[in-house]
Amino acid sequence: MPRLPDALTVPARGGWLPAGLAIALVLLLIAVFWPTFYSMAEVWERSETFAHGYLIFPISAWLIWRMRDELTGLQPQPDLRGLLVLAAAGLGWLLADAGSVNVAAQAAFIAMLVAAVWTLLGWQVFRALLFPLMFLFFAVPVGEFLIQPLMGVTADFTVAMLRATGIPVYREGTFFSIPSGDWSVVEGCSGLRYLIASITLGVLYAYLTFRSWRRRLLFVVAAVIVPIFANSGRAYMIVMIAHLSDMKLALGVDHYIYGWVFFGFVMLLLFWVGSFWREDERPQSDAPPRGMAAGDVPARAFWRTGVAVLVVASLWPAYALWLSARALPAMAQLQVEPHGGWQSAGAFTKWTPHWVGADRQLRQSFVQADHPVLLELNYYATQRQGAELINSQNFMIRQKDPAWSNIGETVAGVTIGGQPRQVRQAKLRGSNGQRLLVWQWNLIDQRHVVNDQIAKLVLAADRVLLKRDDGLSVLIATPYEDGEMDAAVTILARFAADMDAPIGRALDQVDGR
Repeated sequence: MPRLPDALTVPARGGWLPAGLAIALVLLLIAVFWPTFYSMAEVWERSETFAHGYLIFPISAWLIWRMRDELTGLQPQPDLRGLLVLAAAGLGWLLADAGSVNVAAQAAFIAMLVAAVWTLLGWQVFRALLFPLMFLFFAVPVGEFLIQPLMGVTADFTVAMLRATGIPVYREGTFFSIPSGDWSVVEGCSGLRYLIASITLGVLYAYLTFRSWRRRLLFVVAAVIVPIFANSGRAYMIVMIAHLSDMKLALGVDHYIYGWVFFGFVMLLLFWVGSFWREDERPQSDAPPRGMAAGDVPARAFWRTGVAVLVVASLWPAYALWLSARALPAMAQLQVEPHGGWQSAGAFTKWTPHWVGADRQLRQSFVQADHPVLLELNYYATQRQGAELINSQNFMIRQKDPAWSNIGETVAGVTIGGQPRQVRQAKLRGSNGQRLLVWQWNLIDQRHVVNDQIAKLVLAADRVLLKRDDGLSVLIATPYEDGEMDAAVTILARFAADMDAPIGRALDQVDGR
């Protein structure tokens, strides 16, 4: 008698159960990590730069659907190696969540989706789906750290071209003046939205149009370089149009219209040039061989693997939920006693830095020998969303602040108390003519930290390991005259050295643990 098919096995070719489980698993992981997924969607909604995020998941699904004939010839088979990658991505998500680093948490979440598919369907199918799965990372709204460097590139190019054209330019940071008017390179002029759009479209175009990895790589490199130069040329073009039209054109709405039209033309030109070397008529040369596995896989193996994926993935948000439920420690008020000849004084500036969510704050002015210094301390008892020592919303001044301009910010090496240290240094210019030199650093367990990435990692690890994860932002400022920076540097260095011990004591006293 012929043997009847086993209802608890999956045919070696074209089984529907693994595909259905994979889809269900992805949806369940989105539900488990819904706050992380929603945080991505919020950025897609409010930011034109990342609005393309809405299309990434549908495009990935379409890329997989167009491979359906190839996929039917492959054998799904659970691969527990993917479970190790899933656990590593989950740990990364936990650290990112503990440090309130949304971008890192979102990237770790996408990595968990990719690892879940690998674990459930196996290496052979995962390799075939590598690009559609990796394309999901474009849903992560990352790239804002490039804004300042891109603003610098745009300002450098524009000023250089204006001078080459014979137009005199006076420049301070990203602000510059020409005879016809004043200009500034702000965030919208950085070209980040053009760069992100170009990279996303360029990677997709390269994958669909070329088969050679060398051609794909070269096209992607072009998609990175071309928009940077194009945006710089766009900025120069807008300034020249306004200059030659006596500041009547290229301002307001048409400022952005000219930019998008120019960018669209550049991208069309890039794709047109790339089309001369297209290879999409040829089959994929890097597709995995078919039939690498043989035989039937028990259906219970897929069910068990799916359950294992859910259990491993759910451990991290459960622990994060427990961490967030802990009560805040008792906190005293921040108090810093004058030391080293410094005395309390009245306010000498109306400038206020923008640090958000602090549990305790101190803003106090001091003076010594007629040299005033502003001290602002922002204390965070524990790191949580909206109350973080390192936060993209913590900055010297707001963009387009009507009263103050940041004309130069960098990480500077200074000497404080005979010891070399790093500080975040900014030069501010007020509309009333006042100029301020500002130094800022963080104190984490009495350690001076300036690097934001290191600070985030240390605080996140401390939180996960149930250690003290509080931190203090220290900011000092003093007036300076144009061309007399050295005197201001000396004043801030002396103040930082004299007040180092009182600030350290304030950090220890405010923490109630």
